[in-house]
Amino acid sequence: MTTTQWLTLSDLGRRFGLSARHCGHALDHEGWRDHNGHPTQAAITAGAAQSHNRYQHGTSNRWNVEICAAVLSKHGNRPIHRSEQISQWVTLLEAMEEGSASVSTSPDQMAEDLPFDLIEEVNHQLSHRGCRFQVQRFEESTSL
Repeated sequence: MTTTQWLTLSDLGRRFGLSARHCGHALDHEGWRDHNGHPTQAAITAGAAQSHNRYQHGTSNRWNVEICAAVLSKHGNRPIHRSEQISQWVTLLEAMEEGSASVSTSPDQMAEDLPFDLIEEVNHQLSHRGCRFQVQRFEESTSL
């Protein structure tokens, strides 16, 4: 039995190396988002989206990974392999830990965007590379 995975627009886009804006643009072309960025009735009927509260912007909308991935692929986007995602996060966080006068974001702030399911592997790779920084996130937001 397969379970449906629902993600925010940001998390869905991240799987394809896209910003939430670019991911949303592809869904707009399907007629699945209204002018405010909320799922349309067509998206909900297609099983591509859930909207729990239309008056709360963004975070209450969830997108079906499988259905939306097909749309994103149709627009020429390809998912980034898990190993590549981990490698990119490790490289970024390691560089941020080393620091730069031109970067005002801390590694902890950047790590807030790290998908929950990658934390353990990213921390392992950081440790393996001798980086002392470790992502600290004790619980995943699961308000669906």
